[in-house]
Amino acid sequence: MSITTRRYAHDLHNLALQDDKLDVYFDTLNQVNERLNLDSELAAYIDSTTISTSDKKDRLQKAFNNTLDNDVLTTFFIMNNAINQKHTELLLIQDFLAYYYRIKGIGFGVVYSVRPLEKEHIEKLEVAIGNELEQKVVLENKLDESLIGGFKIVINNNVWDGSYRSKLKDLKSSLLAKDEDFEASTREMSQSIKQQIDTFEKQRVNVQTSATIGYVTSVADGIVNISGVFEAMSEELLSIGDSVAMVMNLEEDNVGAVLLSDAGNVVEGSQVVATGRVVEVPVGDALLGRVVDALGNPIDGKGVIKTYEYAPIEKTAPGVIERQSVHQPLETGLKIIDSMIPIGKGQRELIIGDRQTGKTAIAIDAILNQQGKNVKCIYVAIGQKNSTVAQIVEKLKQNGAMAYTTVVVAGASEPAALQYIAPYSGCSISEYWMNQGQDVLIVYDDLSKHAVAYRTLSLLLKRPPGREAYPGDVFYLHSRLLERSGKLSADLGGGSSTALPIVETQAGDISAYIPTNVISITDGQIFLQTELFNSGIRPAVDSGLSVSRVGSSAQTQAMKKVSSSLKLDLAQYREVLDFAQFGTDLDVATKQTINRGQHLTELLKQPQYSPVAMEDMVMILFANQKGLIDQIPLRMVKYYEQSLLLEMHSSYPEIVEEIRNEKDISLELEERMYAVMKEHSEKYRITEM
Repeated sequence: MSITTRRYAHDLHNLALQDDKLDVYFDTLNQVNERLNLDSELAAYIDSTTISTSDKKDRLQKAFNNTLDNDVLTTFFIMNNAINQKHTELLLIQDFLAYYYRIKGIGFGVVYSVRPLEKEHIEKLEVAIGNELEQKVVLENKLDESLIGGFKIVINNNVWDGSYRSKLKDLKSSLLAKDEDFEASTREMSQSIKQQIDTFEKQRVNVQTSATIGYVTSVADGIVNISGVFEAMSEELLSIGDSVAMVMNLEEDNVGAVLLSDAGNVVEGSQVVATGRVVEVPVGDALLGRVVDALGNPIDGKGVIKTYEYAPIEKTAPGVIERQSVHQPLETGLKIIDSMIPIGKGQRELIIGDRQTGKTAIAIDAILNQQGKNVKCIYVAIGQKNSTVAQIVEKLKQNGAMAYTTVVVAGASEPAALQYIAPYSGCSISEYWMNQGQDVLIVYDDLSKHAVAYRTLSLLLKRPPGREAYPGDVFYLHSRLLERSGKLSADLGGGSSTALPIVETQAGDISAYIPTNVISITDGQIFLQTELFNSGIRPAVDSGLSVSRVGSSAQTQAMKKVSSSLKLDLAQYREVLDFAQFGTDLDVATKQTINRGQHLTELLKQPQYSPVAMEDMVMILFANQKGLIDQIPLRMVKYYEQSLLLEMHSSYPEIVEEIRNEKDISLELEERMYAVMKEHSEKYRITEM
């Protein structure tokens, strides 16, 4: 039986109801089904793909002496032709009868035998099985010579196997189970065989599969369709031999699952056992410094992860009452971000841009900057090359960041199912620390590949595609993930989980499907532009398109005071720069705007893996705010910055310490800083060469 024939059987049932001829349809198709089950030659004729529909209908009428309802046969063959698949006539009849009986509350099954059973024998079996199942049962008889003798009954996913083939198999297993070191005598062997024969008629194998056990009906491309396990939950783990699968589709009489491990020996007919557990990953401090796969298994060669705590990968996001507003800064160490696009603890800030524009670099810099700040970090690599992930792990080790970081990897070579669950696994690991009142930073690199993996699974599971072939719930895919980040209320410990999802655009198109979805979910975005990157401005952040919806509430008072005009200065610079390219004469104000914008752009440049401390950033931006950098030759801005910081740390450490501790600039401190920096600028005496 297939999903398609079941759907058309349902439609045929509705047509029969509309015509008020349901019983006529049933009687006609039931007679045809009984005949085809016992007449293999007629069944082969009806199932043939080379014989016309009219010839098939004539052959059936001739077999029943023209007693069949002609309208029913005509409607049936029209419906079958609409399926547009081969060998569906018998399936459509059986699915129609099964649906008819199900509506009536009657169990419908098949009794297989070597020879046709007499009607009274079938009726006795129907009564016996009906008493056991506590419902009325109807059985149809089908021939199967491979049974050798006896019979086999299948109803839904309950199997009663009393065939000779099954008994011989049990006899073989019993004899082979003897201890190899035990030399059985001829008498003992004959007694064993005699005992098996004596109990032959009393044996019956009853495989209960309706609730927690089923069998594989098809397996391909990592997707397993299963009949049975009717009590399975969404996201439940299923055991299939040595393999493991996760439930994703729950249909009326079919379960669709995705394999989370190698297919191994999973074949059609393999037994499936519901575990009663959903997918879980290990959590706890034992994961710090480790590299794990999407299921939490270590892949760094450092041995097992010693933890006894596990958490499901899917959880409900904290509610409104359980949260508090974002008000604490999470500093990335990047001047352009911390000053103009501040990120707060518990915020979701999207990093978006074309490939090779520095998206991952920003995320790694943010992780490096958390050293010594009691912030746990998680980096989730989705669909990335293993060589790229290895480089990132090595860079984190070199900078001592692995001590507080966990890396979750579902590489490009991993199945789509593992790429799909990887971010949820990382999120569960972060929630463990967040629920303990700690602060966590989690990077999802990247959600574009995550959406592609989910699209792959959905199409293989035959879910209806939508825009760009993504399923209809692709928005919920990311919203339920990112909503799990936030700042918990003080009553719940005040922990936070800050998310930095990464999305890759094509040719700078931020209006595409996945980018717009994630933009609408997050609390702002950092947009990286290819033109800026290629012109040497790195980080290549477009301050005009980038925004933080949390705003200055995620900044210290000191940072607010020195960065309030930065975005406006850059916006005015970009605006007048377009006019300056025409080569027209510019007034003094415009020249000052361009000069200030050029110096600010140069000041905000920053090499990779070189985060700047908050107090250093404040001092640099203070010098810019007071116009002390505007008169310095452009090519010397970086040297001036280094010189200024060296001077402040070596000669005026008390100023640096006050900014670090107080996180504010008092009037007295402002006056003193200005005097010191002005003196340094004059002493520096940089002139054009």
